[in-house]
Amino acid sequence: MYLKKPLWSEGIETTKQDSTGSSSSSSDPNASVVELVNSLQQQRVYREVTLALTTGLRDARAEFSFLRLRALRSILNFLNSIAHSHSTIYLFNLTQSIPHLQVLPVLFQHSLKETENDYNYSRVGDVSHIFGVEPMKLTSPSTDDEIALALRVLEGCCLLHPHSTTLAHQHNAVQVLLNILSTRGVLEQSACLDALISLMVDSSPNQMDFEKCNGIMEVADLIRDKQVDENLRLKCGEFLQLLIGHVNGRDSPPLASIHEDTRRLLGETSASLIWAASQFGSTLDPEQRLTALQIQARRILESLDLY
Repeated sequence: MYLKKPLWSEGIETTKQDSTGSSSSSSDPNASVVELVNSLQQQRVYREVTLALTTGLRDARAEFSFLRLRALRSILNFLNSIAHSHSTIYLFNLTQSIPHLQVLPVLFQHSLKETENDYNYSRVGDVSHIFGVEPMKLTSPSTDDEIALALRVLEGCCLLHPHSTTLAHQHNAVQVLLNILSTRGVLEQSACLDALISLMVDSSPNQMDFEKCNGIMEVADLIRDKQVDENLRLKCGEFLQLLIGHVNGRDSPPLASIHEDTRRLLGETSASLIWAASQFGSTLDPEQRLTALQIQARRILESLDLY
């Protein structure tokens, strides 16, 4: 669902202009009208935000993957539509304090749920449903597209609502994402690297989990592997630059040894390139920053002799 401007809100500007040009005797009534209209508009936007989340999260809990995929696509479009307005971001942040409107728990309980244990259990054979009155509940496994979209939604929530990183930590998000990074395909791995960065920004618990799970080794294994897709290796190079840049100058946990780990895993030359890239670009605009990341990532690959 996209947030649309109501027809009656077109009168706001006219009312504001009339109030500025009118005499002091009539300024108070006009100001009251403007305040009322703004209040009504905020209430309408909040209702649309809650409706979009309620509808999307309902299908995101569905048993069938195609329904969850449709819901995730709707939620992602919704996050994109509110990202350009501070007021709508604020309203979204308010909704994330309401348990039944929180996005992250639904992601980790359904689309990003690790089903290996359930699968192994079902192989042994559970026939209890045969002797009961309740039919056995079947849930289709998450597809590649569903997992990739769920990771994009996770990234968007963490960027728009910083407290979502705390919710993610409660669901062992870093460990779940590192498992995806080491076992899934290129589509999910690329989205996983972006989501990991959003999880670890200003989040010491998630950074500690990344260090505890040897996340830097997982990324280093991918970037050194000549059989891995080149675009994914470039994405790993960009990830390392962002990670090193975020913890640069830190001499205490978490990630205190990341510079030494990078030298040990990738060599002195590549580690120096990553460190040098992390020193620049903070004053660049987003497009220039992205271009610089991509150029430096290719240099890192060349230094590893991956061609």
